[in-house]
Amino acid sequence: MSVSSLTKSSAESPAKKSFKAPFWAQILAGLVLGVLLGWLARSQDISWLVTTLEKVGDIFIGLLKLAVAPLVFFAILVSITNLRKVNNAARLASRTLLWFMITSLIAVAIGLVIGLVTNPGAGTGLTPADGAKPEHTGSWIDFLTGIVPTDVITPFTELNVLQIVFMAAVAGVAALQLGEKAQPILQLSESVLELLQKALWWVIRLAPLGTVGLIGNAIATYGWDLIGKYATFTADIYVGCAIVLFVVYPVLLATVAKANPLQFFKGAWPAIQLAFVSRSSVGTMPLTQKVTERLGVPKEYASFAVPFGATTKMDGCAAIYPAIAAIFVAQIFGIDLGVGDYLLIAFVSVVGSAATAGLTGATVMLTLTLSTLGLPMEGVGLLLAIDPILDMMRTATNVAGQALVPVIVAAREGLLDRKAYDEAHSSPIDEPEREQEKQASEPVPAAA
Repeated sequence: MSVSSLTKSSAESPAKKSFKAPFWAQILAGLVLGVLLGWLARSQDISWLVTTLEKVGDIFIGLLKLAVAPLVFFAILVSITNLRKVNNAARLASRTLLWFMITSLIAVAIGLVIGLVTNPGAGTGLTPADGAKPEHTGSWIDFLTGIVPTDVITPFTELNVLQIVFMAAVAGVAALQLGEKAQPILQLSESVLELLQKALWWVIRLAPLGTVGLIGNAIATYGWDLIGKYATFTADIYVGCAIVLFVVYPVLLATVAKANPLQFFKGAWPAIQLAFVSRSSVGTMPLTQKVTERLGVPKEYASFAVPFGATTKMDGCAAIYPAIAAIFVAQIFGIDLGVGDYLLIAFVSVVGSAATAGLTGATVMLTLTLSTLGLPMEGVGLLLAIDPILDMMRTATNVAGQALVPVIVAAREGLLDRKAYDEAHSSPIDEPEREQEKQASEPVPAAA
């Protein structure tokens, strides 16, 4: 067989001919199918379909959570030790934290303005009697004392992410101090992290199926009637997140990073849409890191900034949501908030965002905010039913911010690969197939 015929055969291989829908299209199809199945299950009262959708969604979230504890520990440990490979590591870390705080302040300010303008608690028909105290509440004492674990096992078995982050940070700093003596542990940690990310990547590939179950179960369980009672509140959360996501972030990219906002969303969109479905910043973290690197952020810096952000950077859950929720609860219970209360909300949003820990839901952050303001904890019960619907948009905003800040910091420090940023394309999940196609189309070199 001649070289030309072999080349032609490779070019016409099944890998070249086969068509596979891009990941974003699969997610979108799952979203549409989930809505249709959820509506069908609710309107026709098909109990087995509701159960099936619930189980599919629960299994997907369960698989994501299965890797959370070890993933957070090794990601934080490795990210801290990776800073030794970056020049001006302390400066990068401080700049990252500074921009986390700046964007959180902007987000909470937007949440407060929206809440004050729309009065989300007015005209809902809800009363204090509709609320109920949550089983677990948060306070500053609980938050501060809960950072340090009493043993090394319980944080992993009870999935206390904040304590896991604390232990990982201590281990990472200790490894830096030990230097070469810690190299075997670091190599093992890097290998374990790659293994966990590979396994979680397989779970991420199941996201379209998980979307069907999660969205379908939400529609079948809650329907549209529940949203009617919380119409203003729900709209406030979605509008507030949309303003941060599609107005504030693009403005910061254009003015601070001097980068094309549309290109950012083109590169980061796969992580944003997975966050919308999974409602887990930590579960989305491997994909968030890949798209951040795809946008031209150096891997050594991205491997620190993204895991750090996945556990502490929560513009949706820890800024917009508690601001509007506090106003909502205060109005339901007939309590007037003053300027000092609004400043306290801003303070809690910036300092206490680590309490959300990148998991689904923001109940801990809400209870922390309410307890700080002295508002009734029964207010949490008013919002639990609607929480899954709100959490999708909140988490998408969280993850977008977790990718945004590294881009801004890298751009300002002269580390951003502008060529890679301008060429950033769709989901990294499509990459293996694209690489196979590329290899299949390349001519086979003639034998010497």
